[in-house]
Amino acid sequence: MHRRRRTALTLSAALLAAAPLLTACGNDAHPGAAAVVGGERIDVSSLQAQVRDVRDAQQASPQAAELIKNTGQLSQVKLNSMIFDEILQKAADDAGVKASRKDIQTTRQAAAQQSGGEEQLAQMLLQQGALTPDQIDAAIRREVLMSKLAQSLGANTTTPEGQQQVLAVLVKTSEELGIDVNPRYGAWDIKQVRLGEAKTPWLTQVTKEAPPEQVPTGA
Repeated sequence: MHRRRRTALTLSAALLAAAPLLTACGNDAHPGAAAVVGGERIDVSSLQAQVRDVRDAQQASPQAAELIKNTGQLSQVKLNSMIFDEILQKAADDAGVKASRKDIQTTRQAAAQQSGGEEQLAQMLLQQGALTPDQIDAAIRREVLMSKLAQSLGANTTTPEGQQQVLAVLVKTSEELGIDVNPRYGAWDIKQVRLGEAKTPWLTQVTKEAPPEQVPTGA
């Protein structure tokens, strides 16, 4: 029961990260890259594809105008998630943990069941998380990896000490990788493991009880 509630909460908040609209311009050290993480490029085209998919899904929604208005910083939000995923993957690899396909499927099925079905889950995550159906598995995978990383560290994420323990590992991993962000999207805050002023839902929300409108558990 505890695991289901925690997973649901973090999925409902996962990637709702809000980053400021930073428009600083400068000479790109890596033309065509939105960011470079550990020497690997995150191409602007890949970022734009994620943003475009969300915008297309929002446009098809009866609440299109409201959804688009509430996600004016979508490029920063998506890039924040893409960078974080690279950091989390290395931290998980170093800890020897992984999210299996079965883990992801089981968690998604549980979330869909509590949401009233896959369609309801997809609608809720589009509204609350700016996620398309094709992006849901990535969000669930992130949550599974975070949970397994914390377990491998013996960190109790219901306590500030446990949260700081996980954060310290992610900060160290971020430093090892080196994060170079295209100035148009802002700057990477290495101590908070986030882009600019983006919030870190897995850290700030994990101990809070999910309000009724958030995702039912399983995610």
